[in-house]
Amino acid sequence: MGDFGTLFPLAIGYIVACGLNPAGFLVMMGVTNIATGIIYKLPMPIEPMKVLAVVAIAQHWSPSMVYASGFAMGIVWVIFSMTGIMTVIARITPLSVVRGIQAALGVLLAVEACRMLAAGWALGIVAVAIVVLLRDNRYAPAALVLMAMGIIIMLVKGQLQHVAAPAFSLPPLTGFTAKEVWQTMLAAGFAQIPLTATNAVIATAALIKTYWPERSVSEQKLSLNMGIMNLLLPFFGGMPLCSGAGGLAGQYYFGARTGGTNILEGLIEISLGLFLAVSIAGLFAAFPMAIIGAMMLLVGIELTRFTRDVGLNKDLIPLGATLAVSLATNMAIGFLAGLAVHNAVQYFTNKNL
Repeated sequence: MGDFGTLFPLAIGYIVACGLNPAGFLVMMGVTNIATGIIYKLPMPIEPMKVLAVVAIAQHWSPSMVYASGFAMGIVWVIFSMTGIMTVIARITPLSVVRGIQAALGVLLAVEACRMLAAGWALGIVAVAIVVLLRDNRYAPAALVLMAMGIIIMLVKGQLQHVAAPAFSLPPLTGFTAKEVWQTMLAAGFAQIPLTATNAVIATAALIKTYWPERSVSEQKLSLNMGIMNLLLPFFGGMPLCSGAGGLAGQYYFGARTGGTNILEGLIEISLGLFLAVSIAGLFAAFPMAIIGAMMLLVGIELTRFTRDVGLNKDLIPLGATLAVSLATNMAIGFLAGLAVHNAVQYFTNKNL
């Protein structure tokens, strides 16, 4: 549940602005989580693709365009995996740039967390205190305690009174056109590719190596995994999905250590999609954002601490460039800037030698 901070607002946007069927994207997300947990036996995060989601919500895409964009991403990541392109990108990316991307993501999460905390600073401070006190508690895990607290607050405020009675809903069979596949690639898909390559593939693979050195997952495998799931999910109401370093850091920070995390999350999402699809947007919107903000703030801080891997040497320059440009523009451009600075530093260092 340490990864729910990005799911809640994007899920609400997809439902309200794009008219996505909640049963479809929640059940498909749940199925993907369960399959991923079984295959990798690690708490592998499954998240909405951010660029596609933001553009789709801002431009009020039709459901079929959302599904088409997921299919387009599926084609891209299968090609990147099968041709070895993803492996080449990973090989030429130095650790300093990877850490810069992770630090940028951490800062962005912390900034977004502060916006959420502004909705209730007192509650946010209490939530942070609960995390600090219960983070390593196996009998009362901080994330579960915070979720329970949020539901109790909603109940006390009377925000659960308008929730419809549980009703069974199956994911719909959905479709799209080839024209929509190309339109969504032009509108947001090409912009999504470098962000996914850096955050969802390279940074996630690096974080897995950090947390589980003996159980690394290759960038090629992550790319293929994303490709296959995005080729299948759009036909059953699924939204474009990917992995993410922020999600992995969030799950690990709050205690996730095995694929059982994904299986439990998947069961929750399937249950919500099958029985509470009618009310899910209202439930997500009513949940106290200060609690989610407190969780995201600590996850953001967790991500920035990995910069300690890069010592006080010339690698700090490309790390700083990656971080600065990512915050000023976006992580895709930051990635390219970091690579350019790294190669420039290497060139002048070798020339002086």
